[in-house]
Amino acid sequence: MSVQTFKTHKVWRVGSNVDTDALAPGAYMKHGMDVIAAHCLEVIRSDFANGVKFGDVLVAGPNFGIGSSREQAAGALKHLGIAAVIAPSYSGLFFRNAFNLGLLLLTCPEAESLQENDQVNLQYPDNTPQVWTTAGRVLSCSPVPAFLMDMVHAGGLVNVLKKRMASLPSQASLQT
Repeated sequence: MSVQTFKTHKVWRVGSNVDTDALAPGAYMKHGMDVIAAHCLEVIRSDFANGVKFGDVLVAGPNFGIGSSREQAAGALKHLGIAAVIAPSYSGLFFRNAFNLGLLLLTCPEAESLQENDQVNLQYPDNTPQVWTTAGRVLSCSPVPAFLMDMVHAGGLVNVLKKRMASLPSQASLQT
């Protein structure tokens, strides 16, 4: 498999144990994703939702996405254009919701060594992500299974399923 490279604008840092209520505050859940995303992480980083740019990455400490199972937490990050979240560990529910929505999560033990405003490149040789810093450091991440990378590239599970359904023979052709 060839190496794919995506340049990111910059690293945004948050700490450990970031919960889904910080990502998608409960007070805004009755609204659409535009409103939910506008309040993403405001209790931790009031500058985040207005300052993040398409392709930026979010770097966190361990236990990212703990709390409720609301998929809007991953959806808000995806809506804001986050290219990837890089953390040492994730809540299992958040992990699955993120990939289902096409948001790339990189499990990287050294994630917290990345600093605010660092510039990084993400590379994926053989589905084993690497984070390259402009200082020349390479941080290894846990492999991402091919089916999860397929979901990221397709923009989420729904798009993967639509593609599969489109490739199936029509019912009419099966009856003849």
